[in-house]
Amino acid sequence: MAGHAGSLQIDVVWERPITSPRVPVAWLSDDDKAAELRRVQERRAADTAYEAELIMSLAAERPASADPAPGTPGARRPGWADEVSGGVSEFFTSELSAVLNLGRGTAAYRYARARTWLTKLPLTFAALQAGELDQRRATQLAEVLMHTNAEVAGQVEAALLGEATDLSVARLRARATEELLRLDAAAADERRAEAEKAADVHLYPSATDGRATLAADLPAEEAVECFDVVDQLARMLKADGDPRRIGALRAHVLSLLIRRPADSGLPPVRADVRITADLDALTGATPTPGEVGGLPITAAHVRELLVRIGALGLTAPVGGTLTLAITGPDGELLATTTPAELARAAHRGCSDHREDACSCPVLGPPPETTGYAPTDRQRAFLTVRDRRCRFPNCGQRTGWTDLDHVAPHGDGGATDCTNLCCLCRSHHRLKTFAPGWRFRLDDDGTLHVTTPSGVTRTTRPPGLRPPGLRPPGLRPPELRTPAPAAVPPLPDDEPPPF
Repeated sequence: MAGHAGSLQIDVVWERPITSPRVPVAWLSDDDKAAELRRVQERRAADTAYEAELIMSLAAERPASADPAPGTPGARRPGWADEVSGGVSEFFTSELSAVLNLGRGTAAYRYARARTWLTKLPLTFAALQAGELDQRRATQLAEVLMHTNAEVAGQVEAALLGEATDLSVARLRARATEELLRLDAAAADERRAEAEKAADVHLYPSATDGRATLAADLPAEEAVECFDVVDQLARMLKADGDPRRIGALRAHVLSLLIRRPADSGLPPVRADVRITADLDALTGATPTPGEVGGLPITAAHVRELLVRIGALGLTAPVGGTLTLAITGPDGELLATTTPAELARAAHRGCSDHREDACSCPVLGPPPETTGYAPTDRQRAFLTVRDRRCRFPNCGQRTGWTDLDHVAPHGDGGATDCTNLCCLCRSHHRLKTFAPGWRFRLDDDGTLHVTTPSGVTRTTRPPGLRPPGLRPPGLRPPELRTPAPAAVPPLPDDEPPPF
């Protein structure tokens, strides 16, 4: 009204659909179950499309312009494989992995798939959004067309989308690949070049306890040649009367070729194999599982391994070393020591107090140092405590990690085990240079990481249990074969503090 100050009030209402209660499955007829399964698939497709929109929107808030510029400390080095594109920060996939609570590789894939749908395959995305095209078929189109341009991707989409639901998933992928090669053979060459840069060897736990799968990404011709060599040698063993099935012989031959190479021209190396075992389990008193290289194995399997490497009775294996990890009731690491050091400490005790009343520790974590670089004893303690990069969902082993000051040393952070943790080079750079991240380390080694978007993930050292979940028995010692004298630095990289 005239003569009075006006005001404007806006009510914002966030509408959320109310989920209808589900009828118990046992009440549904066969037709109802089939119809409900189709509805589940439609909802999954729509949710996947929504997720892609959210990913792309969040990515737009993380521009590459905020990353360290070329030639400045912490900048990416030429030749590093790109996980993101489109002007998005290199650190975005780490944030996405923390938000989704998935590995960074999976997060990078989800970003690339979302970007392909929204920038190259709008009709496919619309069909996914409407639940008319299922997630798997939409994904096949995105994977095949990820590295071609939008024009070619649109032509392939126009040719196949109408019949996509009538084709099997494998057939749709094959048809899309055929169309792509017909329209843009250069894209296939680009995909092969990108795959070569990203090639790696991976170790996966097997569905069978105590076994694992070793997988290598190779050019097709090399993979065929490798398999043929392994197969021929396995068949020779079979012909000589080995009773094992041919598949088991192939696995045996491959293991021998890698572990005992002959005339390869490569320098000799020694494998670093870490076995973790509970003291009571070694004697057979408890069935507490152990680990080998981070993969769970049974207590009986641990004892078999110890016999094989000559370590029964807690003696160092021939040519190897034995490290004992002394832990508290919750599995927190208290000290690392050798059997000889432990024996000396037990005999020495405390000369100033009565043996039955003294509580002075004879073993404990390495003391703080005034310098920037951690001491050798700190490094030994922290690599046993952390075992892997401590960033959420990162599994990089400690041989390739830095010891990072969680509270920066330049800001007064101590070079102490309560302020140090293992981070791979990539996540060390993220913590140092990516804006908006927060890292906090508890005295027991629990790490809290908060993303710029406010999501906090917590990681504990592998042996640490939350209070109230204490496992029975003593915590494990560690037995380790010799490692190389020094771990080589990452290629084309620089040591911290960058």
